[in-house]
Amino acid sequence: VQLQASGGGLVQAGGSLRLSCAASGSIFRVNVMGWYRQAPGKQRELVATSSGGTNYADSVKGRFTISRDNVKNTVYLQMNSLKPEDTASYYCYANIATTRENYGVIYWGKGTLVTVSS
Repeated sequence: VQLQASGGGLVQAGGSLRLSCAASGSIFRVNVMGWYRQAPGKQRELVATSSGGTNYADSVKGRFTISRDNVKNTVYLQMNSLKPEDTASYYCYANIATTRENYGVIYWGKGTLVTVSS
């Protein structure tokens, strides 16, 4: 199983970006999908998750929207009204079961860098 993330880049404050993360491989069921981020010198923090419902970090509520395409096994993160403090590497993750019998394992994508200039 692999997760391939894309969509990062450089944007001015107030701008928007859309991140994508596609899961591929031997997938029986995708449970939770979501995004973490890690800014330089800081700990990794949870940004948003999608598992039936959605959850967001307080710092991104009202600005970021997570969505999923369950046919494509892809999760998206629409980021609006970006702020310089959103600058970080963004990592997607997914809890994926490869057979009917297992509950699932966490897989990670490589980070995609988002830089927001002031």
